[in-house]
Amino acid sequence: MTPAWITETWRFIGLVLVALLAGAAFDHTALALFTALLGYLIWHVYNLYRLERWLRDARRFSPPQSDGIWAEVFHHYYRLQKRNRARKRRLASLIREFRESTAAMPDGAVVLGPAWEILWFNSAAARLLSLRVPQDTGQRIANLIRHPVFVKYIVEGDFRDPVQVPSQKEPGKQLSLQLVPYGSSQHLLLVRDVTRLHHLEQLRRDFVANASHELRSPLTVMAGYLDTLLDDEEIRKQLGRPLGEMQNQTDRMRAIVDDLLELSRLENEESEAPSTLVKTGALLNRVCSEAMPLRKAGQTLTLEVAGKHDLLGLEVELYSAFSNLVTNALAYTPEHGSVVVRFESGHDGARVSVKDTGIGIPPEQIPRITERFYRVDKGRARKDGGTGLGLSIVKHALSRHGAYLEIESKPGEGSTFTCMFPSERII
Repeated sequence: MTPAWITETWRFIGLVLVALLAGAAFDHTALALFTALLGYLIWHVYNLYRLERWLRDARRFSPPQSDGIWAEVFHHYYRLQKRNRARKRRLASLIREFRESTAAMPDGAVVLGPAWEILWFNSAAARLLSLRVPQDTGQRIANLIRHPVFVKYIVEGDFRDPVQVPSQKEPGKQLSLQLVPYGSSQHLLLVRDVTRLHHLEQLRRDFVANASHELRSPLTVMAGYLDTLLDDEEIRKQLGRPLGEMQNQTDRMRAIVDDLLELSRLENEESEAPSTLVKTGALLNRVCSEAMPLRKAGQTLTLEVAGKHDLLGLEVELYSAFSNLVTNALAYTPEHGSVVVRFESGHDGARVSVKDTGIGIPPEQIPRITERFYRVDKGRARKDGGTGLGLSIVKHALSRHGAYLEIESKPGEGSTFTCMFPSERII
């Protein structure tokens, strides 16, 4: 028990004893006791009224003066109020610093509430999104940024990566939008002008596509002359080896050009592939049948179809993805090794996996394996005739189908490449 309560207890006991003594002296004990208790109650009710009036009057900060237990109550609440005011000052200072820092940012920042309504935005966001104060405050962000890509971004709720949308007010301008969840169902929308990066990326794509198209004609002419020279028996006897090597390198260059054109086409297509029915079992059977001549001595290529669904997508792109995976698996699997292609599906989606018993991939190289021209073993890749673009084509083809590539590998034991398709892409 605290000293205040001990004092209050003794005060109550003293009051009762005085009332009993006074009552005994005047022979009215009950009346004296009732009067004392009534006065004690009135004193408590009066202090309770003072507390309520103090709490109601927000302008008064100093507590009322009292004694006994009520002095402790006023003191404790005063300390609590003081801490709350200090906390509010700190929060106000943090909010002020946040707004000042975000106002100085070259990128736009929009604070969104639980219902995706705009609570606050900085000057950069006002400029990039053409927002106005106070007209747009309280508006739902999807009512102001109506692009389907951004609306889908909000609905899906996967905010790990930003999305790019064209500016609604300035044609030709590209904006990067990313939502960052924080607090209780709130989000921070970051807006960045990526027009220059978008133009540079488009220039790169156009250059690759145009250069690849321009290389096709001279390579076709070179391949034709080489075929003609090799058809001549006398020339083949004298220059057969160098001409054969020239023909191999020409074929390899043509394969690189074809892959570059395919990759360029995938990058320039719309983000989503059309949803047409693809007989997945028949497609995988065709891929495996066409890959059979690529097997080395003793290699086995097996197809297992366990899924009862088919995929929705573009058959030519799915064929390119699956064919690249199977071709890679055969190329990097030694003689007497095995490659297993498996298709399985369920209500949660579908999986097409290619498992081999090849050389495997070191763990530190797996994150980079789908980059253009990246090779784990450069010497072996060139010897086997690989272009270094196959897995990049696979990644882009899967991305257009809302799918992604999972890679599991152990050096010396083999690798498993799995194409993970969402439930929306099965039928």
